[in-house]
Amino acid sequence: MIEETLTRPIIATARLVLRPPVAEDAPRLAELANDFEVAGMTTTIPHPYTLADAEAFIGRARSAEPAKEALFAIELSGEGVIGTLGLDPDGTLAHEVGYWIGRSYWGRGYVTEALIAGLGWARADWGRRCVTARHFIDNPASAAVLAKAGFLYTGRQETRFCVARAQPVLSRWMVWLA
Repeated sequence: MIEETLTRPIIATARLVLRPPVAEDAPRLAELANDFEVAGMTTTIPHPYTLADAEAFIGRARSAEPAKEALFAIELSGEGVIGTLGLDPDGTLAHEVGYWIGRSYWGRGYVTEALIAGLGWARADWGRRCVTARHFIDNPASAAVLAKAGFLYTGRQETRFCVARAQPVLSRWMVWLA
């Protein structure tokens, strides 16, 4: 059972630390997310992505109820923050995971490492047994990350509005079961 006094966790992996975002992260988050190739693969990141957008994200993370929502900065040793990972209540089946990292960090396994660590924490410490995810159909890299982390396709597809693209994009649902 989740206690109302649940704190914001810090999760360490071999190369990364998942931790609550702090005000000092805002310039770096703004720099990395202000890339259309990054923003265009998410539903909610606008393009351009400004310092004010990063500060609003950090404010949302600070005000989130730890028993209901977990938002992490993904920090790479020696590099600083390289992206974010969040577990948000999606209102239907379970919590939904979302993530992004800066383009210069793609293809190195960082998101897979962060996601596996976040899911391990969600299962062991947060008591979650089911997490959903969606990826845009034109984002095979995200599909591969989710599959490596143990997600399975549900067979459900739907369009989701992408703020950066300013249009709906076909997405596929996946599910992870602990």
